[in-house]
This record gives sequence, C-alpha cells and structure tokens, in this order.
Amino acid sequence: MPIKNRFAELMPEIAAWRRDLHAHPELLFDTHRTAAVVAGKLREFGCDEVAEGIGRTGVVGMIRGRGARSDRVIGLRADMDALPILEATGLDYASKTDGAMHACGHDGHTAMLLGAARYLAETRNFDGSVAVIFQPAEETGGGGKAMIDDGLLERFGIAEVYGMHNWPGIPLGQFAIRPGPFFAASDQFRITLRGKGGHAAKPHETVDPTVMGAQLVLALQSVVSRNCDPVEQMVVSVTSFETASTAYNVIPPSVTMKGTVRTLKDVTRDLAETRLREIAGGIAATFGGTADIWYHRGYPVMVNSDAETEFAAEVARKVAGDCAEAPLIMGGEDFAYLLQERPGAYILVGNGDSAPVHHPEYDFNDEAIPAGCSWWAEIVEARLGPAPQG
Repeated sequence: MPIKNRFAELMPEIAAWRRDLHAHPELLFDTHRTAAVVAGKLREFGCDEVAEGIGRTGVVGMIRGRGARSDRVIGLRADMDALPILEATGLDYASKTDGAMHACGHDGHTAMLLGAARYLAETRNFDGSVAVIFQPAEETGGGGKAMIDDGLLERFGIAEVYGMHNWPGIPLGQFAIRPGPFFAASDQFRITLRGKGGHAAKPHETVDPTVMGAQLVLALQSVVSRNCDPVEQMVVSVTSFETASTAYNVIPPSVTMKGTVRTLKDVTRDLAETRLREIAGGIAATFGGTADIWYHRGYPVMVNSDAETEFAAEVARKVAGDCAEAPLIMGGEDFAYLLQERPGAYILVGNGDSAPVHHPEYDFNDEAIPAGCSWWAEIVEARLGPAPQG
C-alpha cells in the first residue's frame, strides 16, 4: 500500500492525538504531560528504545530497520511546546490552560512524527535506523541546543537530521524548501537610557531620556537603511518603550527600550550589534545621558545543507507532486543548532488558508497530516534504502 494511503487511513487517529495535545498545551521545558504521552505511544508502537529526559524533557525513540546491516542513523525532529497566548479559536478542543495555546502547530508536528513512527515501527522497510526526536522549548528556550548538550547526536549516532514546520499560506499539503540560509538569526536587545528627571514644566533642569529614546528609535533604522548592504537582509525592530513615569507632568530619570534584530549572515549580525551599541551610546552622550545596553545573541541562522535539501525536495515531489522554492524567513528556528552539527534540511508543509502562526485564532489543519507523515516516512525509506532480503 502506498505510504500516503496508509496515513489517510490513520488520519482520524493521528488527528485525535493532535487535538488532545492541542487541548493541553505546555510551555518551554515544562512539556511533562506531552513528553509522557509521546513516550507512551512510542513504547506502544514497539520502538526498540525510548529515552526520556534528553535536554530536560525531550524524548527520543529508536527504530531499527529489518536486517539493519547498515549502522547509519537518520534523525527526524518535531517540537512539542506551545506559546503563552490566550486562545481565541472557540474550538471544542481549545486549550484548557489559560494563557497557553498551540499557536504554532507544534501539536501537529508532534502528532505527524508520532504517526510516522508508528508506520516505520510496523514496516521497518529500511536498512539502518531512525531516531524520532521530540524536542521541548523551541519557542525561545533553545531546547534543541539543550538536547545536543545532553548528548543527543553522539548517544544515538545520528548522521543527518530533518525537520518540518507547517506554514499558513502554502497550499494545503504542498511543500516548500530552499538551500542555504533559510530562517534568520534571532537576537534581542534591551537599552536603558539614563538622564535626570524633573518637572515637565522645567525641561531645562532635566536630562530628558524620553527625547533620547525618541531619537534612538528612529536612528536605529539607519542600521538597516544606511549601514547594511541593501542586497542583504536585516530587521531591527524596537518593540517596547517603557518609562519610569506615568504622570503627565513628570520627566522620568530613565527609559527602557526592548527589541529584536534578525539577520541571515554572521557578518551582518556582527554589524547590527556593533552599530546598535555605537548609536545608543552616542545619542545618550549627545543629550548628556548614559546608555546601559544588553544584547543577547539567540538562535543562529538556520542553514539547510545543499545535497540534503535537494533530497528533501525530491521526497516532497514524490509525496505531493511538486515542491516550491520557499522564501527567506526572518523568524528564528532552533533547528539551526542541529544543522550546525549535522547535515540535513528543514521543509515547510502547507497549512492552507489559515490564520498565521503565533495568532490567537490559529489552528493546525489536520488535513495536512497524510502529507506530513508521508514525507517523514519517505525520507527514511528513500535515504536508507530497502531492508536487505534473506
């Protein structure tokens, strides 16, 4: 039976798993219920090994092919965590946890990889082994790095890795991918501008940090427009502006600004941090104040390997008939840590015409399940080859 037909049969069951996960979202590394559900199903499927607590709450299932003459191991990774968002879908399986929801489709990713694991454990028609990796804390927590630091790749002998993310706006069940830099490096900054507070009617007696801040918000845009090569990609966004005063007639002694920087190359990442520090310090000094700057380098650029990307696209074409070229994405993705350590590829599967990810009305489209599961399974069978006969 063709792989996709098998997953069409399994879809109601896999969708039920997904909706259960959707109703019980968990944040960052606190994915204890989700991890227990995953581990229980992997054991039920007959995985040869199920390891828990990798990277705090990560789960890995090992499935060995029939014969397994090859010691080659492929890693397939899905993320498990949710977002701190109040759900507004009104679904009968909506989040039962106030202030948390699966607004990025990680419930769907986990369910699809579970479905693929069930199929692969049943058939074992491949020469080698597959490690199904269920990762916590993709949403800013760096769970991928935590699992690597806990020995994920060496312990299970993983030679290459593949990941998948649903994507609203791509036709349902279709795929898109690109080689090289794909998702951006994701950095954060906090700048506190300090001056001298006082009465708003006597501004000449103050060193006004709100004026410094207003100048700085605009000046930071010059990093993109006047410092970065225009053929490169960079985003600098100030997302928060807070003062120590809530009164109409008080100039505060300080203001704090927060924001994010997104880049696709190390050289532009270095440029952005350097110029941010220089501009903030310079503007503060110009007005007689000071600047305290905290800059945190988050997820690195996620870079797909060329050969593995072409292979992943070939599998997608086999499953869906086509595979589009994906756009560059300035969002961050901690699968980047795995791709720094091993060759591999990350692909998008279409969620159709849905609300965008990270939106309170978003929901993963269960109709994408057969395509996603099939891609996982075909990756293993095509990459490792059929199990030896006899």
